[in-house]
Amino acid sequence: MKIRILLINCFFIAALAFMVSCGQAGEKNGNGALGTSIAEKVYVAPGERDEQYGFLSGGYSGNLTVYGLPSGRLFKEIPVFSQFPTSGYGYSEETKPMLNTSFGFIPWDDLHHPDISQTNGELDGRWIFANGNNTPRIARISLSTFETEEIIEVPNSAGNHSSSFITENTEYVVAGTRFSVPVPQKDMPIKEYKSNFKGALTFIAVEPEHGHMDIKFQLLMPGFNYDLSHPGRGKSHGWFFFSTYNTEEASTLLEVNASQNDKDFIAAVNWKKIEEFVNNGGGTKMPANYAHNVYDESTHTAKSTMKTEVLTVNPSDVPGAIYFLPTPKSPHGCDVDPSGQYIIGAGKLSANITVHSFDKMLAAIEAEKFDGDAYGIPIINYDDVLAGSVQSGGLGPLHTEFDGRGNAYTTFFISSEVVKWKLGTWEVVDRKPTYYSVGHLMIPGGNSRKPHGKYLVAMNKITKDRYLPTGPEMEHSAQIYDISGEKMELLYDFPTHGEPHYAAGCNAELLVENSKKIYRIDENNHPYGIKSPADARVERDGNEVHIYMSTIRSHFTPDNIEGIKVGDKVYFHITNHEQDFDVPHGFSMIGQGTSEILIMPGQTKTSLWEPKRVGVWPFYCTDFCSALHQEMQGYVRVSPAGSNIELAWSLDE
Repeated sequence: MKIRILLINCFFIAALAFMVSCGQAGEKNGNGALGTSIAEKVYVAPGERDEQYGFLSGGYSGNLTVYGLPSGRLFKEIPVFSQFPTSGYGYSEETKPMLNTSFGFIPWDDLHHPDISQTNGELDGRWIFANGNNTPRIARISLSTFETEEIIEVPNSAGNHSSSFITENTEYVVAGTRFSVPVPQKDMPIKEYKSNFKGALTFIAVEPEHGHMDIKFQLLMPGFNYDLSHPGRGKSHGWFFFSTYNTEEASTLLEVNASQNDKDFIAAVNWKKIEEFVNNGGGTKMPANYAHNVYDESTHTAKSTMKTEVLTVNPSDVPGAIYFLPTPKSPHGCDVDPSGQYIIGAGKLSANITVHSFDKMLAAIEAEKFDGDAYGIPIINYDDVLAGSVQSGGLGPLHTEFDGRGNAYTTFFISSEVVKWKLGTWEVVDRKPTYYSVGHLMIPGGNSRKPHGKYLVAMNKITKDRYLPTGPEMEHSAQIYDISGEKMELLYDFPTHGEPHYAAGCNAELLVENSKKIYRIDENNHPYGIKSPADARVERDGNEVHIYMSTIRSHFTPDNIEGIKVGDKVYFHITNHEQDFDVPHGFSMIGQGTSEILIMPGQTKTSLWEPKRVGVWPFYCTDFCSALHQEMQGYVRVSPAGSNIELAWSLDE
């Protein structure tokens, strides 16, 4: 009986709870996304498109990820510094050269800070640049194709961290070293770091029409750690600003020894002055060895060139070009507001945010109000350059973005929040918690003169308890805030791939204008491409066999090949003759020992196979292309080495 009474009571309690919960769900004023209009703000109906695109760094994945805003939907992962089996990037013969470096083939990096090209300080939607932090490299990615077109290695650098940020007409993409190192590299005691190591700040010129990169000059700065950077804009166009830490020049136990000074520096570099010096023959050419890899869209093939020298500039050779702005304490973020007036230094060991004035900096320089120098570079008096300080009460300020309406937004890593404050008055007007340890943040157009101040994306470093807690590690997380009103409003969470660092975003309309949907067959100049399936054939040159192959729904031409021998090097040169948008074909060979490749409409790619066993081995299309996709296959007969079986193949038979 007691059990029966207990069950009846449980039933009534459950029924009451159900009725209460139903009532709450039906009320618009209830808590949570279902009780408000928040969900509507991120909902993109079937067939409709996101209004903005966000490009998030993939950190240790080496790639760049593309998300829709405000939906948070993942659209694409763009391979940049890492091999990518999904498309065969870094596996095909055409793209292997993209990952060449002076250290050899390195199919990985730690991608950090993407930045979109600009014209007159506004996003122009042509390219996005990103840095490889580990093996110093800068990549240029086409926003017409979402493919990596160029990678240049940065010599004399290590830990390419204060990169890659561009000037307001994309004159330069800048790469600053994190680790100072001996320049040139040599065998020397590490304890002799101080005054012997150098920090390279590299200015890479961008050719205006095609975007091709070339190192213009490299500043050899004192041996500090150069953390982050941003270009001047508007009135400060022509200057570049770099945060530094370890001005103590310690070489061991940096978590203690690099935090001794009350203030480190923001380095203000007048790059136009140095450019003029270089254009007039200044600078010293230094032997160097670095790779420059360029993808040719006409031949669909990358070429890697090793360069042998770089032009270096000693700061003392260009007086008046570089100054240090004292900034507390161990500044990390170094951000410039849309007007170019304010340079924000976020001391990661400081509770407050330091804001410098560009006008006051120029006045102090004019009046020569210096507080000593470091290695001959003048240090401007702190009070003479300070515009104000944001008394935030938060802990661990890192990065700042702007909404274009006179507001700034700063992330605080330790107190896990985004703080909104007013430029000019330094008044905190709002703050919202992030779920866990926020690092970077992004407002689309943030690094330009015209931010699109509708959404803010916060990128969290650690994501505990946000998703199903399976396994010791889970994806990091981003959060979208609506910043169109006076108060920030958290809209949505979505997982990210790799550790997200900086991001760049723009309106989707900007991308549509330049979007490329196919590669035209008549413009295909690949040396092994064929204009028609009728040109398909197989040719032998010693132990190399070249298969000129065509793919079109739902057939390979040729599809059955005989006369291949163990020990041959078989090159499948595959041209996709489709001219319809979004109809790639894949290719995979059993036991090939490399990734499949994906060939876009009108494109040619090459996959190398070195057969090691006799037999008859199938190949097939890996990307579903039609109702008869499963029938899209063929065979290669492999005979013993020394066999006299003649080459033969079938053509549409």
